[in-house]
Amino acid sequence: MNKLTVPAKIENLQKVMDFLGDQLDSVDYVMKARLQLELSIEEAYVNIVNYAYGLEEGEVIICCNVGESPLKVTMQFIDYGKQYNPLENEDPDISLNAEEKEIGGLGIFLIKKNVDDISYRYCDGKNILTIQKKLNDF
Repeated sequence: MNKLTVPAKIENLQKVMDFLGDQLDSVDYVMKARLQLELSIEEAYVNIVNYAYGLEEGEVIICCNVGESPLKVTMQFIDYGKQYNPLENEDPDISLNAEEKEIGGLGIFLIKKNVDDISYRYCDGKNILTIQKKLNDF
């Protein structure tokens, strides 16, 4: 897996997206799948930036592997922030209008809907969120 480590700051979002782009430069993918992956990666990173460390500073380690047969990207987001499993939350009720909806939870819901697999584990003081997306199946 290729690895990128950045301070958990919103201004590093472009570095994260460029890292993903670098991993995909040499592969032939379906554009819709890439866009779904990019949305998911952005949501995951922004959630870590906003919630993992509170007022403290920390870093995010992003690992990426591009596998073949089928073409699939696996990305791991690792942080040392407070332990939190975003997958334990109930999905938001999207049938409600904007005034009736509770705030929060939509980002993880979008990730779940746009990737093939998402998992979370906490190990040795680290939150590890893993996202997998096939890039050539539609």
